[in-house]
Amino acid sequence: MFVRNPRRGTAPVPCRRGLPLVLLALLLASACGGPAKGPESVSLPGEWNSFEGTGTLTGHRQTLRMGPDRKVNTFNFSGSLLLKGERRLGQGFRVDLIGSADSLKGGTGWSVWTDTSGDQVFSEIRGEHIGTGARIIGTLLGGTGQYTGVAGEYEFKWQFVIESEDGTLQGQITDLRGRVRRNAPPPSPERKGSRGKDGSVHEPA
Repeated sequence: MFVRNPRRGTAPVPCRRGLPLVLLALLLASACGGPAKGPESVSLPGEWNSFEGTGTLTGHRQTLRMGPDRKVNTFNFSGSLLLKGERRLGQGFRVDLIGSADSLKGGTGWSVWTDTSGDQVFSEIRGEHIGTGARIIGTLLGGTGQYTGVAGEYEFKWQFVIESEDGTLQGQITDLRGRVRRNAPPPSPERKGSRGKDGSVHEPA
């Protein structure tokens, strides 16, 4: 808007100062991505957390036939496992698995999952024979590093298993679901000479 200046004709009237600082700060915050995110949730000791995953494995099987209706085999696998879940054990693992299976009694085995930092998760598995559609159940048995003291269980299904004439296996696991918890750390031992819960003093021996 222009107004007449009695000395120099017309000149622009200086505009008012900008928006109040508080309003300006709110506008800047909105332009920079909205409200700040809250702190991420942390899994507490003893709390159960669920996870899911998929994997791809290759290995070898040796078979011993015990008559026309029964066969026993040993097997070993190695490959990769990818987990997902808000509080999963980890994301990517190398898997090593060995075991045996009986066509009449089912199978059992042991597995080690190793993450990128070298920490490991141990588990025991049991279930049906190694083959397409077979379902396997696993029990977590602790581990090393950040997985020390973990416990839980999981299950998965062999989506497909391909075996060559020399016993080489290729398989993919799917529908892997489980739950895990980290055990609470054991209580620290009472120091000699310290006062116990009942008020008594533990003197050095």
